[in-house]
Amino acid sequence: MGALPPGALALAALLGVCSAVLEVHVGTGSVFSVEGQGVVLPAWYTSRSQKKPYVTWLLDKADADPFQILTYLDGVVKVEETELKPRVGFLYPVLTHNISVFINATRERDSGQYMCTVNVVDDATSTGKNVAVINLTVLVPPAPPACGLRGSPAVGANVTLSCASEKGKPSPAYQWQRRAPTLQVFFPPAQDRARGTLKLTNLSLDMSGLYVCVAENQAGSAECSIILEVHSTSEGAIIAGAVLGSLGALATVAFFARRLVGYRRKKRDGQEEAANEIKEDAVAPKTPSWTRTPPADAISKTSTLSSIAGVRDRPYGASPPSDTASVLTAAGSYRGPPRAGGRPPPTNGAPWHPPQAPGPPGGLPPSSLARAGAIPVMVPAQSRAGSLV
Repeated sequence: MGALPPGALALAALLGVCSAVLEVHVGTGSVFSVEGQGVVLPAWYTSRSQKKPYVTWLLDKADADPFQILTYLDGVVKVEETELKPRVGFLYPVLTHNISVFINATRERDSGQYMCTVNVVDDATSTGKNVAVINLTVLVPPAPPACGLRGSPAVGANVTLSCASEKGKPSPAYQWQRRAPTLQVFFPPAQDRARGTLKLTNLSLDMSGLYVCVAENQAGSAECSIILEVHSTSEGAIIAGAVLGSLGALATVAFFARRLVGYRRKKRDGQEEAANEIKEDAVAPKTPSWTRTPPADAISKTSTLSSIAGVRDRPYGASPPSDTASVLTAAGSYRGPPRAGGRPPPTNGAPWHPPQAPGPPGGLPPSSLARAGAIPVMVPAQSRAGSLV
């Protein structure tokens, strides 16, 4: 076997030194993922030692200090207590020198700088060669945008269509287009792709139709639509007049309803006040005099007075022509009525005295009444109406 030339020996020696140095490699320095999907951070190391390595993965975020998420020490894998714990791990066995890491169901806050450090016993390394860095960016597709219209879509007027999505990483760009009845794509300056606005000037009736806004970025797209109906000025005036007329009618109805309610309330309050005044000023009704029942003694007195009054109305001894006159003599015997011709009846020898003239209308004297057997009675004063005073 021939000897190697000096140059070949030098090259072999250089290759042996290089293979003996510990070094960490990455497949790419930047990795992108869409939110909700899985991602792999590719990394491996080279070393001449056959001993188990000590591997550490850290996450450095802009708003926090670096913290460990995964380690491998003495053949044991340990997942640190972070929000990544149920979703992170080594993709292959570490002893294969492949130290790639997987992350499932990525989230936007998983974005950051991932650093991998490897140390092996009995293996030399150069400064910084045992560390690798991979930047992870989790993209977020746009949320469904909201479409709007600013201005009145009348003929000859100007309107602005707006479109905005509340979520998206990176910020989405917007594209307006008209789909019905004629497809039409818009460009600046009428359209602002960053703000999502579309300005339509000097509207005409043929500009009516369906307008669609598409929000898109590297992670995906979403869209919204709005129907533009351009109406003539006369139609606008008719609509405005109808609205004003309706408002006026409602106001009139409300006014009269309020007046009616006020009138009824005032009338009810007046009736209640009148009823209260009647209750306060009213006097208990008196029983009419003609409904009263006189006592029994008053009835007897009235009967007695009536009989006496009847006697006093005519002279004593006088009687109507048809009555039969009775004469009570001094001896108490009865004599019949006087005979015709004025001749006195026989007196059985007793002298006859002509009858005396009747007394004054005042009635018989008390002595005559006593001899006749009358009982004196007290007569109360009497009014013309006949009631006792």
